[in-house]
Amino acid sequence: MNYTIALAGNPNSGKTTLFNELTGSKQHVGNWPGVTVDKKEGTYKKRKEINILDLPGTYSLSPYSAEEIIARDYIVKNKPDAVINIVDGTNIERNLYLTMQIIETKIPMVIAMNMMDEVDAIGMKIDCKKLSEIFGVPVIPIVAKKGKGIDALMKAAISVAKDNISANDLKLFDDNINSAIDAVYEILYDSEGIEKPADAIEKNTQTYWKAIKIVENDEIVTDELTEVQKPAVEVILKEAEQYADGDTEAKIADLRYKYITKVVKETVIKSKSYHVETKSDKLDKILTNRFLALPIFAVVMYLMFATTFSESFLFVEGLPSPGIWLAGVAETLWGYVAAGMDVLVSNASPWVYSLVMDGIVEGLGAIVGFIPLVLVLYILISFLEDCGYMARIAFVMDRIFRKFGLSGRSFIPLLMGFGCGVPAIMATRTLDTEKDRKITTIITGFMPCGAKLPIFAMFVSTFFVGGNKTLITYSLYMLSIVVAIIVSLIINKLVYKSSASNFVMELPKYRFPTLKSIAIHGWEKVKGFAIKAGTVIFISTIFIWALSNFNANSFNGVNAENNRDQSVMAEMDESFLASAGGAIAPIFKPLGFGEWRPTVGVVTGWIAKEMVVVTFAQLYDDDVTPEYLEEYFSHYSSDELEELGFEGGEYDPEAAFDIYSEVILFEGADENALVSMKNDIKTDAAAYAYMVFNLLCMPCFAAVGAMKRELKTWKATGAAVGIQMLTAYVAAFLIYNLGMLIA
Repeated sequence: MNYTIALAGNPNSGKTTLFNELTGSKQHVGNWPGVTVDKKEGTYKKRKEINILDLPGTYSLSPYSAEEIIARDYIVKNKPDAVINIVDGTNIERNLYLTMQIIETKIPMVIAMNMMDEVDAIGMKIDCKKLSEIFGVPVIPIVAKKGKGIDALMKAAISVAKDNISANDLKLFDDNINSAIDAVYEILYDSEGIEKPADAIEKNTQTYWKAIKIVENDEIVTDELTEVQKPAVEVILKEAEQYADGDTEAKIADLRYKYITKVVKETVIKSKSYHVETKSDKLDKILTNRFLALPIFAVVMYLMFATTFSESFLFVEGLPSPGIWLAGVAETLWGYVAAGMDVLVSNASPWVYSLVMDGIVEGLGAIVGFIPLVLVLYILISFLEDCGYMARIAFVMDRIFRKFGLSGRSFIPLLMGFGCGVPAIMATRTLDTEKDRKITTIITGFMPCGAKLPIFAMFVSTFFVGGNKTLITYSLYMLSIVVAIIVSLIINKLVYKSSASNFVMELPKYRFPTLKSIAIHGWEKVKGFAIKAGTVIFISTIFIWALSNFNANSFNGVNAENNRDQSVMAEMDESFLASAGGAIAPIFKPLGFGEWRPTVGVVTGWIAKEMVVVTFAQLYDDDVTPEYLEEYFSHYSSDELEELGFEGGEYDPEAAFDIYSEVILFEGADENALVSMKNDIKTDAAAYAYMVFNLLCMPCFAAVGAMKRELKTWKATGAAVGIQMLTAYVAAFLIYNLGMLIA
């Protein structure tokens, strides 16, 4: 028989870890709240007829954010066959608050008492058998990250789903609250026109749960009351408030916690060392220190970028960082692929040869070298997330963000934006207020996602040959945060004119990340990058090649008549792409790059940011002629040529282009490289402005789609994109013109 089992629990309780263990899935697990922002579905790997749903983390069924609403709506409205309530055993009191509320729904439930290894490590003892007797549902001890107790848990979950076993009726509330709930229940029940069961004690569980939430002042459920019901319910609620010191919601929460305290006292034994300062406490005294936290964060970020991009790793001249070394390996391998393709199409017609070698091979080859950089960067970010450091940064950044009208929680989506804008924008739904969600959605587009990385790598290595390349790249990342804060301040002051919302966030314990988790994260990001390269970028590459090699005369016979080889192809300067870019280019003249080719790069970047590099590789390939290469390499000795990759130290015209593009260009060793590009972008200030514009302008179309999903309307999405474009233009304008003044 088919069953649907939902996983519900507090944020960071280990739900996604359990989901991965049950389904064999590879969803990312992070040591911070808010990793899961939407429900995810899979099948139990040992019984395919069992569906498993991973719901977003929530502290209660009285939701305050969008992802908490998703979790509650699924439990209450979709009614899964059973709920596995994951409880962090090391924080049992707080986690059981959600348990009390799931019990109130009467959905069949199993409690998974997770992190029992850590419970043992701190000397706690949890009597799961007695807890099970009290609640009337199975309580199974597990260690999700090690797969311990999983089989017993699923056996219990399937059993309660099959037998429809719900929890005991717990005596949570006092007579005043119970009377109010019963009175509201009667009003709801009578209005539904359902014939009452013979046994008046037997209640409709759905209606009774609604009655509890209405007495608890749950706005969403209360708004469902009809105009006929409202007056009678308001009378009941006012009377209940008089006996609850004016705040029924607080009274109900207090009664639940009193019950939890009583249960924990009966079932949990804490060691004398339970309240002793832990290693996490000691680390927090340093990493969240009022004066040390931000300098430490800056150093951590610098080390992360140096490990990814530095050509003098750990300040050792000539020692490449792991990212740079792997990039070199990838480019060498791609060179063999290009050579093989060249042999295959060498006898093809001119336009087919051009399509394969100048379009597809050259275009894709331009991004292959960046895949290792993306891998290294994501592994490092994943490590910082999983060990718990990123949650501390959100806490530390709250002091700064609060001054600009946002809470520290906004830092988490912004940080995710360093990886990919789409999940980062989706993560804004974890924020508590609409203002925070809208502003954070806009400024998340400013973050330097992995797809922007190739743009920075190419420009820094080409234009800033004698400069500190790591520092220049680092400055772009820091600039994105500064601009995000300034734009947030302006929007908050001009549009919302309100103070920051409260910042409440659980700081997880520091944990050493597992290799499996980091590997999954790194692999998923690289796979996403590679899939994009194989689909969107592949198609776009062909599209750009066609636009840059054809014009109207390609189809009326003029080109075939004028070209010696009777090819229908056009010179790039006369192509469709040149015409379109030339029409838009004047807009960018005040920014220092008002020529058609850089303009086309900006536009194709909206398809996918990696396309900027692909576009440049295609538009400027005429700069590297055979004569230029022969002249360039003539200055190298035989040993130097062999070191660069020429077999036997002999110059080989067939291998020269690949070696030049993969070694010389990437390392910025030729200051005269890509002359046409430097004619179009003449100064370092213009080059930096170009990177800044691409950093801050409208993100790719996929991210814009995510913005539409979170902002609800195209009008709001259009306004957000308008703010991003204006910000990018102003920032690039200031940087270019100030740079020219200083120069």
